[in-house]
Amino acid sequence: MKINPAAVILAFSLAFSLAFSLALLSCSGDWIQFRGNQGRGEAEQVLYPPLGIKWKLRLQKDSPTSKSFNNPVVIGNSIYFGSNDGNFYALDLDSGYMKWVFQTNAAVNSVPFADQKAVYFGSNDGGLYAVDRMTGSLLWRFETGTTVQSSVVGYNGFIVFSSDGGNTYFLDTSGNLIHELPNPVWHYHTFQIYKDIMYFAPGPVEKPRSFSAYDIREKEYLWLIDTGKESAAWYSFPALKGDRVLYSKCINRYPRWKLSYLVRDRFSGEVIWERNEEAVFDESLSFNPTTLLTDCIEMLDFMAPAVYRNTVIYTSGDNVVRAFGIKDGETAWTKTFDEPASSAPTLSGDRIYLGLRGGEYSPANRAPRLVCLSARDGRLLWELETEGSILGSPVITGKRMIFCTEDHIFYVLESFL
Repeated sequence: MKINPAAVILAFSLAFSLAFSLALLSCSGDWIQFRGNQGRGEAEQVLYPPLGIKWKLRLQKDSPTSKSFNNPVVIGNSIYFGSNDGNFYALDLDSGYMKWVFQTNAAVNSVPFADQKAVYFGSNDGGLYAVDRMTGSLLWRFETGTTVQSSVVGYNGFIVFSSDGGNTYFLDTSGNLIHELPNPVWHYHTFQIYKDIMYFAPGPVEKPRSFSAYDIREKEYLWLIDTGKESAAWYSFPALKGDRVLYSKCINRYPRWKLSYLVRDRFSGEVIWERNEEAVFDESLSFNPTTLLTDCIEMLDFMAPAVYRNTVIYTSGDNVVRAFGIKDGETAWTKTFDEPASSAPTLSGDRIYLGLRGGEYSPANRAPRLVCLSARDGRLLWELETEGSILGSPVITGKRMIFCTEDHIFYVLESFL
């Protein structure tokens, strides 16, 4: 693909308008991109339990995989999300009424980004789509030649995403290619952009097991850390807090997963602290941890951190919720359940919401459920049974919570308070 020089000039003219749109949207409390502001998994609104079911909707009766829907974005009264049935949906937040459906030629596993005009998402058919968010009509499509399963990020007039086995692309909002960065073959690319620096794992082609920081303006790596030849490694979506980059990784080691939680200096890449743990499961159960790990890494936000003040909170697909001090890595608190967590945490004020698995993963054969913990000390405050395990971290907008389950049920909850 050739870069259009005129598009570079156009991109800068569009940068202000997109930045202005993002400012308007962020002020409204909408959830316009994956994991919220700086990847912290934090809602702008405080949502206190108890929560009741506003509506729920089954969109698929059968699905070839456990993953049905990806994390949605919300603007105003509309919910936008893709599905492995190849469709991208827009639903009414109040009623669940289907506003429109856009069909692609393969599964839509990427997490979208939205601005005032369009919603942007990738498909396994190799395209990055821009669709009018009011009508569902196609605005443009950018072809990559391979599957697009990463989150889509809007930043300084650019639409940024990665393709599997291809590149990280920087497009303007008209679909013109501005810049592309080679990166390795890797499903579910995880990256974050903050102050013109892109933090992502793994790194470029020559360092397939690395965590790196890329300067977008200078078009060069600020730092690149080779993490060695670890097999079956998963790197989480990174979060940022001040001068620190927070992330985790998981290595499949039978019979336990090896879990690592790291904080790096965002300017130098040096490790400030690292905690290593083993995954904890109920010894009385006979499920295969490797199979569970395979299910977990289908979700883009697996092991993604949530940041509460000076504490970083993780779920890691096992039975323990862990909270560490961002400054020194000391344990702030832990909460152990009988069942493994099914989702990354979402923070709302001093409350944490996450999903727990049920059925074969529960010694008491309990149903899957949504739980609310205190972010201060991990105390269980409230819970609600769900039809199927929650896949993807809950999204919070206003007094509403949105999530979907492995049984293909889409939920919207509402606060009673």
